[in-house]
Amino acid sequence: MGSSALILTLFILVALSAYFSATETAFSALNRARVKNMAAGGDRRAQLVLDLSQDYDKLLSTILIGNNIVNITSASLATVLFVDWMGDAGVSLSTVVMTVVVLIFGEISPKSLAKESPERFACFSAPAMRALVALFTPLNFLFSQWKRLLSRVFRADGNRAMTEDELLTIVQEAQQEGGIDAQESELIRSAIGFNDLKAVDIFTPRVDVSALSADASVETATELFTQSGYSRLPVYEGSIDNIIGVVHNKDFFRDVADGSATLRDVTKPAMFVSENIPIAKLLRLLQKHKAHMAIVTDEYGGTIGIVTMEDILEELVGEIWDEHDEVVEPVRRVDENTWRVDGGEGLHRVEELFGLNEDSQASTVAGWTMERLGRIPQEGDSFTQDGLTVTVTKTDERRVLEVEVHRLAPEAAAGA
Repeated sequence: MGSSALILTLFILVALSAYFSATETAFSALNRARVKNMAAGGDRRAQLVLDLSQDYDKLLSTILIGNNIVNITSASLATVLFVDWMGDAGVSLSTVVMTVVVLIFGEISPKSLAKESPERFACFSAPAMRALVALFTPLNFLFSQWKRLLSRVFRADGNRAMTEDELLTIVQEAQQEGGIDAQESELIRSAIGFNDLKAVDIFTPRVDVSALSADASVETATELFTQSGYSRLPVYEGSIDNIIGVVHNKDFFRDVADGSATLRDVTKPAMFVSENIPIAKLLRLLQKHKAHMAIVTDEYGGTIGIVTMEDILEELVGEIWDEHDEVVEPVRRVDENTWRVDGGEGLHRVEELFGLNEDSQASTVAGWTMERLGRIPQEGDSFTQDGLTVTVTKTDERRVLEVEVHRLAPEAAAGA
């Protein structure tokens, strides 16, 4: 074979090396969801990419076999060519030249280009790869048996399912790359963490519940509806531990206010749930029973609070205000390192905001503060936790209404 033919063959082999390298990167970096959408739109090559990806081990073996064949062949031919030109010194020179050429033109450059648009290159290379997979079937079978033997010798963790943390990382990367905006990212994060929350994490505690006695006068009920601004109120008999139902203001003002019915007549049955019920399950129950409110009870059957459909939806989309609500931000930033936080704010939200990793039985900031101090807090009480100083700024003598959270400087946090 003449020198010209050898040089042309080397160019072809380096091009094939680039093809195999780019294909490997494309199939490992492609977005499967995007390829599925392309296939659903009728793209036959995208469907072929999905089919090849189903058995990625066989595909990878084919790529590596092809890549090694062309690299070894090119190195051998280059050695022959350089020895013919330069004698014994050609061996060393051939090694240096081919190493540089293969690295730049057969590995680094094609992989960088394929990573920029992996789906497009995977679709381009798929037909040829399908033929090569079929051609190398006997070798792939041998390698699959070898892999099975290695798997038995070196047992790997079989759990390959994507974790919640990995999914959150993907969402963060998508936001940074501009694939989704901040609002979409926050909605996805809320949906991912939705199943981790229970009724006790979002409920309105008993002390804050507005409720009507079943024997309340029309004047009393009218005043409570007007002052609270709520569309529904629990109705109890004797004490709030014995809730008998829920009354809607529409039913009250239509039938009770004019004397055509009593409060008991328009009270609808209440739905009772445990404090530990996941809110995802609670949402389905509320939808099933066409209810907008559930009474949260403890192990003794006593009322500890209520949870509404709005409370659950706010965990997904944030605070929902209407024209009658007094807008109060539960977390208010004072300066760069200081925040004011309502005592009733859910502890899980504060953990997310400040990066806390608390092992606490409390569900609110007020409960967490009391737990940390070990007593009923007074204004001015404070403690330090995970680089934060938490100071009680407002109480009603029995519970915490507001705290101030100050983030310490790194050197101060280290010495705390």
